[in-house]
Amino acid sequence: MAERRRAPDLDPDVAREAELEDSRMPFLEHLRELRVRIRNSVLALVLGFVAAFAFSDDLLALAVRPYARIFRELAATNPALGENALYYNSLIEPMWVYISMSVWAGLFISSPLIFYQLWKFIAPGLYKNERRYGVVFAGMSGVLFVAGAVFCYSFVLEPFYRFSLGLSNANISKISHLLGLDYTVGTPIALKPQQFLEQYLDLVRKLLLGFGLIFELPLLIGFLAQVGMVTHRSLWKFNRWAIVLAFIVGAILTPGTDVYSQLMMSVPIVVLYNVSILIAWAITTRKERAAAELQADEAVADLDDDDDRGDSDA
Repeated sequence: MAERRRAPDLDPDVAREAELEDSRMPFLEHLRELRVRIRNSVLALVLGFVAAFAFSDDLLALAVRPYARIFRELAATNPALGENALYYNSLIEPMWVYISMSVWAGLFISSPLIFYQLWKFIAPGLYKNERRYGVVFAGMSGVLFVAGAVFCYSFVLEPFYRFSLGLSNANISKISHLLGLDYTVGTPIALKPQQFLEQYLDLVRKLLLGFGLIFELPLLIGFLAQVGMVTHRSLWKFNRWAIVLAFIVGAILTPGTDVYSQLMMSVPIVVLYNVSILIAWAITTRKERAAAELQADEAVADLDDDDDRGDSDA
């Protein structure tokens, strides 16, 4: 009987390691690659800045709108709030505010390109089947980053301003009464906000960036699950501590003592973390199923080899 010959298959683990070894770069090549990625990211940011600066007036109006709306609402019942205005300390501050605001808006605009450059830098350290997700990674990173900022703008800013400006409805006599003191002599002193333009936009920027980065959590955990650094099992075991950390992060990143804004940052972290567990479960299950199928194929191949050797001996 003619002997059936089968080309020997390369061990999958050996093949993957050889593939990874082929993609590795020398140290100086890594530095050159880093320089290229930083250059491309800066160019993307500059283009985003130019596009944003062309609409800087609209961006400023958009940023100020939540504060102006809540101020007008509260001033209708509390004239002591005074004038609805944003102040500045120097003549160059408005121009600097326009430039700074356009830079950060350009960051949101160019975020997909920047994340894509980040992916291109780390891709040589990944396996070939993992590198093909570069465009998806960049697109989803940009979408989630902007989604976090939109969530903050839509659901966090106005309640935060309502709480902060609501403190101005109190006066010295009311505060002293709560403290058990007696300041009944004379006219109560009203608490008035004096909001400065640069400080206001700095606060808005921090909140928008904070929520934008938090919304990247599912993508980050999905990437870690894809490369095998985490599984849904380990993430689920850490879930109780993740909830505690979420409220700690919410208390740190949200200014003041506004419980609502703290909850609006902490609760999305908890929700996104649990969504990330589902993503990790889908990725890990698929990888484990593929590994089981490969192992079954190898077992069948071994049986075929045994049959071939038996037929040859016969």
